[in-house]
Amino acid sequence: MQVEKPDVTGVATSIILPVYHQALELSEIVERAHAALAGIPGGAEILLVANGGDATLTTAANLAAADPMVRLVTSPRGWGAAVIAGLAAARGELLCYTNSARTQSGDLALALRYGAVNPEAVVKASRKQRNQAIRRVGSVLYNFEARALFGLAVWDVNGTPKVFHRGVLDRLELSEQGDLIDLELCALCKIHNIPVVEIPVYNTTRINGKATTNMRSALRLYAKPFAIRRRMSAVRALRTADASS
Repeated sequence: MQVEKPDVTGVATSIILPVYHQALELSEIVERAHAALAGIPGGAEILLVANGGDATLTTAANLAAADPMVRLVTSPRGWGAAVIAGLAAARGELLCYTNSARTQSGDLALALRYGAVNPEAVVKASRKQRNQAIRRVGSVLYNFEARALFGLAVWDVNGTPKVFHRGVLDRLELSEQGDLIDLELCALCKIHNIPVVEIPVYNTTRINGKATTNMRSALRLYAKPFAIRRRMSAVRALRTADASS
């Protein structure tokens, strides 16, 4: 089920915030998004994408009912599924999705400003610090794997916020429903020659709540890139065939 409001004209920017088990933090998450949008010209909307049936859904619905800039979207479980549902529902020309629990308003505002002046690029965060040693080691290993398998130049595949214009989204054709959507995005950028602009982010402190990454999901992050590599090879071959025809 998706809770819709009447179409809004003049929406220039859409911020997509997947939320799950974050009922207590949602008010602060929305406040941070509002603070980031304060200096961004044009109309804006904040999409809370609830991908679970917990109390977060009710809280998000209440916030959407009380705030004309907030909309509620629901999606199946999964980080990628929530991102794709949010992008499909978004009305803005400038699109952004980010980790709602760890994104600071200043970093979000900076990413939006960079995105606004780079219409042909994907602007993304590059996290320079991790709060836990095991997360730092895991991130380094995963990013080296991504660079080796896909020849990526980025140093933080999963870093958010990620910001891009609607025309870039149309070229990407994202489909990954799980945790690998950020890798899919970066790999597709390489295939389609879409520039990626990384901006440094130093504060990734979680607002509250519990991280959804566990040992099982971490192992998937290391194993599934091989399947995505096979799929990207098919995409690259199709693109080469189209270019030569």
